[in-house]
Amino acid sequence: MVNKVAFIFPGQGAQAVGMGQDLYNNYPAAKKVFDTADEVLGKSITKMCFEGPEEALKETVNTQPSIVTMSIAALEAFNSKLNIKPNFTAGHSLGEYCAMYCSGVMNLKTTLEAIQQRANLMGQIKGGAMAAILNAPEGSIEKALKEASSVGYVDVANYNSPVQVVLTGDENAIKKAGEILMESGAKRVVPLAVSGAFHSKYLENAGKEFSDFVKDLDITSASIPVVTNVDAAATISAEDFKNKMPRQIYSSVHWTQTINNMIENGVDTFIEFGPGKVLAGLNKKINPSVKTYNVYDSESLENTISELQKELSNV
Repeated sequence: MVNKVAFIFPGQGAQAVGMGQDLYNNYPAAKKVFDTADEVLGKSITKMCFEGPEEALKETVNTQPSIVTMSIAALEAFNSKLNIKPNFTAGHSLGEYCAMYCSGVMNLKTTLEAIQQRANLMGQIKGGAMAAILNAPEGSIEKALKEASSVGYVDVANYNSPVQVVLTGDENAIKKAGEILMESGAKRVVPLAVSGAFHSKYLENAGKEFSDFVKDLDITSASIPVVTNVDAAATISAEDFKNKMPRQIYSSVHWTQTINNMIENGVDTFIEFGPGKVLAGLNKKINPSVKTYNVYDSESLENTISELQKELSNV
């Protein structure tokens, strides 16, 4: 039995060459999304997703619009087969733009234009580093941040799960924090292959530039609450989105808190739309009792629909 449902969307790092091609070939609703992206952005997102090359797909200016296009294509393919209105939506970093689209905050054209502008600004950032910290003892992250700040700026980029936190900041400070955390008993410190320190003060200027862009965007209040990254709060007001979208670029992604907020509000079933199963994996760490289904190709879509129909017939 399903209580409440949330639709969730992955962020950067989930991309893979070939993503969305199966959906494009089998669902007219998915094909329409890809075709629209190519037209709106004036470049072949379709070719980038289906053929790569991988190095080009990894570039922020391409990654962000490609993942958004593929995730929305998966959503629309699903919607063309089964009509379920979620109680909440949320997305990890760039995935939040898919959540806003799903909740009616922006139409497809505006969503694509906004994510491309965000990607352009973020893609210009060079310098800094990021590292994932696995299984750090309770309280050790805060202690490490405080100590490592003596050699440079360091902050939390992502609260991904109770056992995975991503740090961002100056390279030396990240290295120092990693050493402190390993000494404190963390299981692993994994440096991330990124072009810059995302979700950090390095992007404050990008956030300000994006703020000017957002002012003129056609944004409406949400028909379904979006639980936003910057504060893990259910958000509906158009003005709140305009305020949070620029801040999200340089603020921490409160993903663990976002999922917990939805669970506390009765969500027991999540559907992840987009490449891979990253968020499903994080959900298992955050709360193993909830169900997470995935939609990333024909097989996963049909399986998800089949399982949901069984669940709904038991209500």
